[in-house]
Amino acid sequence: MLRIAVIGAGRIGKVHAATVAAHPQARLVLVCDPFIEAAKALAEPLGARASADAAEAFSADDVDAVVIGSPTPLHAEHVLAAARAGKAALCEKPVASSVEAARALADELATFEHPPVMVGFQRRYDPSIAKAQRLAAEGRIGRIEQLTIVSRDPAPPSAEYLAQSGGVFKDMTIHDFDEARFFLGEIVSVNAIGQKLDPALANVDDFDGAVTTLRAASGAVAIIKNTRHCASGYDQKVEVFGSEGEVVAENLRATSVQVNDAKGSAQQEVYLDFFLERYADAYRDELTAFIDAVNNGSPVTPTVEDGVAALVLAEAAERSARSGQTVEVTK
Repeated sequence: MLRIAVIGAGRIGKVHAATVAAHPQARLVLVCDPFIEAAKALAEPLGARASADAAEAFSADDVDAVVIGSPTPLHAEHVLAAARAGKAALCEKPVASSVEAARALADELATFEHPPVMVGFQRRYDPSIAKAQRLAAEGRIGRIEQLTIVSRDPAPPSAEYLAQSGGVFKDMTIHDFDEARFFLGEIVSVNAIGQKLDPALANVDDFDGAVTTLRAASGAVAIIKNTRHCASGYDQKVEVFGSEGEVVAENLRATSVQVNDAKGSAQQEVYLDFFLERYADAYRDELTAFIDAVNNGSPVTPTVEDGVAALVLAEAAERSARSGQTVEVTK
């Protein structure tokens, strides 16, 4: 039974705390958040204790591993603290607030022995996406030529969250960047068009939507479509087109029921409306893989290096969207 502390009682911290508490191979023992009432509200119903100080997660004898869901600027600091304390770490994306900080983290981690460090790109563990990638990697559709990723949120997060998120490319599209690398391997160029169309986010210095084109070293091209709002729910799908066929991972709904009547045909429910519902299986399987890495030494994926690579693409996309130019990617 892996004893786990969760740092952060915000939106993503709640997801991880619930996932840990429900996992048969883990026990949630601690939730840390500077807002102690938020920490208590999350921890106590799940049978854990609360602390206002993240340092307790690194010093407590009854904590084996730490899930880091703190604000982005603290990620690298908390990963290093966990590693130095001899505790495994599963860190939410992005692994740091900048490429420079992420590379410094990777360099520092390479200087000493430490338990596993994993980056939280949970889509690699989504059953549909994982199967699509496996089929493509096995050659079922021949050579991959095009990849289309659609990722639209039902509604934007709070202004407070957006202010420290690092921007849409580091906060939202970064999942798609990792997913593109999952399918295509290394990316060599990025072209992004940012959009500011949501009146509710008019005062936020960020884009609320984007269309990004990536060119892979293999010659394949990926198109990523993002927006912070979607009337039909959490719109998440992927299409992989190859020389001998295609693989499609469709949206999920609460049920697969279709209604055909005088009002229309093939009428279905809207998409699942929250990322915890959409990716519940992915978060569970991600945690299972993390536990397996800690307990049995299985390979860690995604790695800190994957986190660095995704940040490189995020910063390239930001530069492209601001300048209107294609950005060549350098490692």
